[in-house]
Amino acid sequence: MTSINMNVNGKAVSGDVPDETLLSEFLREHLRLTGTHIGCDTSQCGACVVHIDGKAVKSCSTLAVSLEGAEVTTIEGLANGDLHPMQVAFNDNHGLQCGFCTPGMIMSGVDMVKRYKAEGKDLTSDAIRAELEGNICRCTGYHNIVKSIEDAAAKM
Repeated sequence: MTSINMNVNGKAVSGDVPDETLLSEFLREHLRLTGTHIGCDTSQCGACVVHIDGKAVKSCSTLAVSLEGAEVTTIEGLANGDLHPMQVAFNDNHGLQCGFCTPGMIMSGVDMVKRYKAEGKDLTSDAIRAELEGNICRCTGYHNIVKSIEDAAAKM
């Protein structure tokens, strides 16, 4: 067991966990933050994406003990009272169907928009599609997901 301390969604948290505990398990089982979904356990589907120190990371392949002192943001921590523009865009543009992949898509989308804006690059629909290669949706066909990210990018 290892004692860990980190900030999750702006709050200091700690816990004693086995060294092999994945961040996704720590979030879901220890902190009861179930918005981070586990779809594949192999880091291929992207349903588990969270932000660690401001960058999108797949939590199912990240050891919780490696995050001592880290800032972690989950889908639950994305909104500050009002929904985040990316969450609004997914709703307004019907960027979800079953909703299983949605938290990971939204967290990936937010990271994508921030990176492209910081680099002064245009976020085209082709770029969004390429960026989403690590996120799988089995329902939507991606058209409305891309549309949602484009809409949010214009508002962020």
